[in-house]
Amino acid sequence: MTRRVVQLLIGLALYGAGCALTIRAGLGVDPWTVFAQGVSLRTGIGVGWVTNILGLLVLLGWIPLRQKPGVGTIANILLVGTSMQATLAVIPPVAGLWAGLAVLLAGIVAVAVASGLYIGAGFGPGPRDGLMTGLHTRLGWPIWACRAIVELSVLTAGWLLGGTVGIGTVLFATLIGPLVHVALPLLDARPVAKRPEPEREVGASVPRVSER
Repeated sequence: MTRRVVQLLIGLALYGAGCALTIRAGLGVDPWTVFAQGVSLRTGIGVGWVTNILGLLVLLGWIPLRQKPGVGTIANILLVGTSMQATLAVIPPVAGLWAGLAVLLAGIVAVAVASGLYIGAGFGPGPRDGLMTGLHTRLGWPIWACRAIVELSVLTAGWLLGGTVGIGTVLFATLIGPLVHVALPLLDARPVAKRPEPEREVGASVPRVSER
């Protein structure tokens, strides 16, 4: 249990730091971070704090879906955005394409490892993952369709608000699934009996989002 708690906390902190690196790369970020950026630009609230607020609002959306949050869900809301904000405070924006690509890829890898850590701890999904699995359960839609609808919606809204969409957004979407697929089995600390079926795992665990 101690290992799982430590793994959860490290994973969530690393997830926020990884997202912050993708922001500093300046080449585009994942859909939920695009949305958080856009809201941040319009409100003046730090993007990390916006991430926490959005996580809480998404959690409220679980109520009609009859989803039950776990300890990991609450920790996700509290820690990911806080870590993101702290990392942004100490790492300046990156100048130059190649440096930006290097930082972007480092951020994506960090998010993938972080996802393996916090999902593998087995304390419940992040608020955004829970939203998608809840839609799947209540509406009967495939998880991939729920994810596509939700993430395309927040991506579009974030872009309209001024969030950064670019090659980084495409690379994140392309690379994160395979990287999490590699990381999760290596870092899964849950009892075998409590591990989800592979199809549900792939659909629910690959983050935004990260799961965040």
